[in-house]
Amino acid sequence: MPDNSSHNSLSLSHDFEAIRGLFPITQHQNYLMNAAQSPLNTRSHAALTSYLDMAAVDLDARPSVREPVRDLLAGLLGGQPKDYAVTTSTGIGISTVAAGLNWQAGDNVVLPAGEHWNSTFPWFNLQSRGVSTRMVQPNEDNRVLIEDMAAQVDDRTQVISVTAVRFDTGLRADLRALSDLAHAHGALLVVDGTQCAGASEINVVEDGIDVFACGGFKWLMGLAGTGFMYVNERARSVIAPVSPGMFAAEHSFTDLNFHDDARRYETGTIAYTLLHGWAEGLRLLTEIGIKNIAARNLHLTDRLIAGLNCTNNRVLSPVETHQERSAIVAFTAGSDARNQALYEKFSKAKIQVSMRHGSLRVSPNFFISEAEIDQMLNCL
Repeated sequence: MPDNSSHNSLSLSHDFEAIRGLFPITQHQNYLMNAAQSPLNTRSHAALTSYLDMAAVDLDARPSVREPVRDLLAGLLGGQPKDYAVTTSTGIGISTVAAGLNWQAGDNVVLPAGEHWNSTFPWFNLQSRGVSTRMVQPNEDNRVLIEDMAAQVDDRTQVISVTAVRFDTGLRADLRALSDLAHAHGALLVVDGTQCAGASEINVVEDGIDVFACGGFKWLMGLAGTGFMYVNERARSVIAPVSPGMFAAEHSFTDLNFHDDARRYETGTIAYTLLHGWAEGLRLLTEIGIKNIAARNLHLTDRLIAGLNCTNNRVLSPVETHQERSAIVAFTAGSDARNQALYEKFSKAKIQVSMRHGSLRVSPNFFISEAEIDQMLNCL
């Protein structure tokens, strides 16, 4: 995992209050739903305001935004800037793969059941073309076993599709094992990284990922409408561009000559104001270091899990090993009615958590304090 911790001007261990001060939301509520959306930080807010000021008085002063975002993403997640296409959402990235592959009737996609809709709807949409989606059920412990996935894969499998971290339980997938499985059958490993990138360590090259699609508005410190897709050279050779715009190819009035890198999957003009603000969020993550952020999130969720285990509530997330852990912890009070009552109690105390599929989902991030974890536990 690329790590810039040696160049940090901020340190989670030595200047936590300075980092916490970059998030005004901490002055108003106990924000434990980062898996839903990241609160805007002051640096990104200032960048957004600056861009709007330039747009009002001097349009030529606006800076380039696509290249800085690609550079920052490669530094945080691995690969080269040329492997990254700037998009607007996870769904756009995965839909580009689904639309761009040369499917034949009888091909299949293998994926865990119950994954996020951005990771399922694009594959379901292929059923009219004779492509089947083979879904693997999680076991009673909410784990998706690699052997169960392997049992569904054959030589007509074109794609194994997974989320790096499940949005409902926080289970972290074994991407290296899934990559080996996919490549042994000539398939691509396509990963929705939205609940992992920025919160946990990941390296798209070391993990053997072919396509990594992600939105920027959760753990990557952006706003809704920002996103990217990483596409390695192997995947670029088989995924055709499906919605080219002016940034996908060399400018010509007579020919369409696609760029030979991931830019071929880009379209036209997108919300540059949002991208400019997002770049500052990515710089903040780079400055702190993903390794430090992941360690902090593990510390916070350790405290959360230990506290939950001392109550009558049941942790639903697989948490026995650090390899399957993420910054998301799901638990239940035992019934929908009890979960709803707890949710309402949290809301009255200005503690924000999420309700997902009849369970409570808690997702702290590095700027959350131990006292805020304890406040939530005390509400139980």
